[in-house]
Amino acid sequence: MERVAGAGIDGGARVRRDPDWWTLPAATGKWWELELPSKALGAELTARIWSPAEPTDRVLVAHDGPAYEEHADLGRYVAASITAGRIEPIHLVLLPAGDRENWYAALPAYARGLGLEILPQLAARLSSGRPVAALGASLGALALLHCQRHHPEVFAGLFLQSGSFFQPRFDRQESGFARYLAIVRWTGRVLRAGDGPAVPTTMTCGRLEENLANNRSMVEALRAQGYPVTFARIEGGHDWPAWRDALDPHLTSLLRRVCP
Repeated sequence: MERVAGAGIDGGARVRRDPDWWTLPAATGKWWELELPSKALGAELTARIWSPAEPTDRVLVAHDGPAYEEHADLGRYVAASITAGRIEPIHLVLLPAGDRENWYAALPAYARGLGLEILPQLAARLSSGRPVAALGASLGALALLHCQRHHPEVFAGLFLQSGSFFQPRFDRQESGFARYLAIVRWTGRVLRAGDGPAVPTTMTCGRLEENLANNRSMVEALRAQGYPVTFARIEGGHDWPAWRDALDPHLTSLLRRVCP
């Protein structure tokens, strides 16, 4: 089946087929689990990790990791992309969402837990001194940028899909969400900032979704603050098929840049 998918920077569209990595050979590796306690969150997360057979110190961390694996075949994307030579061998860490609508909604305790506890534990266990590349969608994307603003040293690059960067001028329909005002206040501070702890960032957003306006606004702000931002408007809406289809070439390009 063919579909039209946005593949250009800041627009543009071309015809593309379903991802070829669905049928490409997958690199050899193994799945295993790691317990990650966090005092800041008063909880312990069980991360599911795929490690390639070839030793590596590169790490890719996914917010909503189990959902990315179930609905977007993230593990197969990574393994197939390694075999194809598109990306270097890399550990894939699937982080569960926990109390998602609270933790991922610009919660300071989550930024502390992720930046100061969870990611350092991963680095120690994976024998990696590198900053991590990280991806997330919707609130998961918001939470990654929120953490990166507080703990920039732990991130090599961000892949943010359809981030929930709520602003009153665009998103009053979201005002019933319990942490809407917390997100609005934090987003406003980022938009007004004169500079920021820049890191290579790729953002994707569907042409048909409500978050497109606030994503474009955030792209402009981050670029003005020195972030090297790539922005791709993709076909589809706020859903897993759209996010899955954007992994290649957009996540591929980011990983080639930040995890050489």
